[in-house]
Amino acid sequence: MLTVDYTKLGVRPGERLLDLGCGGGRHAYQALRLGARVVALDAGGGEVTQVRNTLAAMADTGEIDDGDEAGAVQGDALRLPFADGAFDRVIAAEVLEHIPADTEAMAELARVLRPGGTMAVTVPRFGPELVNWALSHQYHDVPGGHVRIYRRSLLVDRLRRVGLRLEASHHAHALHSPYWWLKCLVGVQRDRHPLVRAYHRLLVWDITSAPRLTRTAEHLLNPVLGKSLVVYLRKPA
Repeated sequence: MLTVDYTKLGVRPGERLLDLGCGGGRHAYQALRLGARVVALDAGGGEVTQVRNTLAAMADTGEIDDGDEAGAVQGDALRLPFADGAFDRVIAAEVLEHIPADTEAMAELARVLRPGGTMAVTVPRFGPELVNWALSHQYHDVPGGHVRIYRRSLLVDRLRRVGLRLEASHHAHALHSPYWWLKCLVGVQRDRHPLVRAYHRLLVWDITSAPRLTRTAEHLLNPVLGKSLVVYLRKPA
């Protein structure tokens, strides 16, 4: 399940791409399939190990070539271990809402992006996220949880202050908003609740099969219910 539109980001073969807060690596893998040279970075050692194992499996099955440049490293978003302008493209998907010093992280992202390069940042959208917070403290008030809710204007203003220029934006994952509202309502840990399990099966079917019915419904609902806000920015040359 990808949140970022790679066409809008402008990824091309051979370019250097950083996936900050990579988690399971979904955006890193797609960038690699498109021919980019990828570094996936996360603060969690378990996530980094998982991505490394998946990259090895992709090479074993021939999905990527052994010579493709890809790696996963553990690191701190406030002190990125890369030189200025090291990357042509940067992705930071669903990570800034976890970082108390978010402006410092934004400054680091801008630092490692080359002049003329582009960046995609995604965060939970204000409206759907506000409902989650209202329904459940456990949804966000946990170690490593969400520390803020972004309005679009706040996010864009902070990114502009570190020298980035907004180029485009959209919303994504409308079908996921009601799922999280339901989880917050019945208890975020109650994954085996019958309604939660039924909705989860619907989402898995949508992700794995991409049927026209759900793809069309989500496309129409994204402007209203999209769970994620996605902004695309450029560092002036």
